[in-house]
Amino acid sequence: MSRLVLIIDDEASIRQSLEGALKDEGYRIKTAPSGQTGLEAIRSERPDVVLLDIWMPDLDGLETLKLIKSEWPDQAVIMMSGHGTIETAVRATKLGAFDFVEKPLSLEKILVLLVNAFGVQDLARENQALRKQIQKHRMIVGESSPMKHIQELIRRVAPTTGSVLITGENGTGKELVAHSIHALSPRFNKPFVEINCAAIPEELIESELFGHERGAFTGATQLKRGKFDLAHNGTLFLDEIGDMSLKTQAKVLRILQEQKFERVGGTQTISVDVRIVAATNKDLKAEIQKGQFREDLFYRLNVIPFQVPGLRERKEDIPLLAEHFLREFSNTHGKSLMKLSPEALQALVSYSWPGNVRELKNLIERIVILSTPADETIPISAAALFGHLKDDAQHASQSYSQSYAPSGNSTSEENGAGTAKNLRDARQEFEKEFILKTLKENDWNVSKAAAVMGIERSHLHRKIKSYGIEA
Repeated sequence: MSRLVLIIDDEASIRQSLEGALKDEGYRIKTAPSGQTGLEAIRSERPDVVLLDIWMPDLDGLETLKLIKSEWPDQAVIMMSGHGTIETAVRATKLGAFDFVEKPLSLEKILVLLVNAFGVQDLARENQALRKQIQKHRMIVGESSPMKHIQELIRRVAPTTGSVLITGENGTGKELVAHSIHALSPRFNKPFVEINCAAIPEELIESELFGHERGAFTGATQLKRGKFDLAHNGTLFLDEIGDMSLKTQAKVLRILQEQKFERVGGTQTISVDVRIVAATNKDLKAEIQKGQFREDLFYRLNVIPFQVPGLRERKEDIPLLAEHFLREFSNTHGKSLMKLSPEALQALVSYSWPGNVRELKNLIERIVILSTPADETIPISAAALFGHLKDDAQHASQSYSQSYAPSGNSTSEENGAGTAKNLRDARQEFEKEFILKTLKENDWNVSKAAAVMGIERSHLHRKIKSYGIEA
């Protein structure tokens, strides 16, 4: 459908000439001889752009603009005036007018302003749609007591400026909590900047956080703004802060105290207004005892502590999460919405989820992607779930056999027990082989392998080291 332009002007000749010219350009046109009839026209059908005359009897253009903006804040309005002054133009702009054009009207200028207004509106709609989509994907799902507590704490904490420290195992949703705090804060329309402190080499972390001047070191060919600079007036999310070196911790502490910093190789002091939200899967108090984390930084960050529970601590949320991910990935991958059988739901609840919500999310996405049209017509069975599970397979199979398989009809080998002496050994054997296989498939690129496995790069590094794998 072509764009709709509403012309509000008390002069019939102006309305008629503009209507004819804009119809020739392919626009749909509505006209109104007064501010009041113009408001009624907007109520009947929202136009894409309003061309509004300033000097009209009864209800003038500026008063009409006020009423339009009070009822439809995002309505694009271009003001027209035969007695234009700078003061009038400034006032109209402050009231929310998109632009201002003087009479006698230039059709060429009107057409340019219309195209610009359409472009701005399209961008605003696109941003709004993207924001809704992002918020949908970042929605905290859960009705358990621990998650209700987290949600209530977010609502109380978000409007403040206090620093937040989020702790919890990998895959529990710490980043989701950080995004929610920012989204509900007065800084919601300002930058949310994140940095994974464990994923950046020690020699580059200061440059990433604080930026650097041109020539500060070999390879610094131009000025670079750091994360603190980019997050000005917004939120800076320091993920895996427990992996930050003591040297960098000292500099971060200074910024938190003074809200000032200098770029690497620079002398100019830069002031910032940044809210810090940090996260870690480590016990920072234990790290302090080992001399690996600064106690003063811990207390500076831990103004408002969040402890995100593991999935095994909120098992009543598992069915909700599974159905949420099924809807999300069915839409994403263009598949029919699949259902989980009661046995499958019970199997999900009985599983230990060492990878927490991230593991469940990856499992559901894998099932959706690999499903055939025939699969989509029947509920997902417990056996199908275990066919996809890569981690803790023995535990899952045992849970299934104990709960659903006929007694005496399965062996330990059939249930994935393998030749290991106990469950711990079986898990470790599988985990090591799985890591080796994934590394080989990704040309020994640790970052790519971590992404495929659905874990943090730093977590994979620790696993590689603990198993003595040479990567």
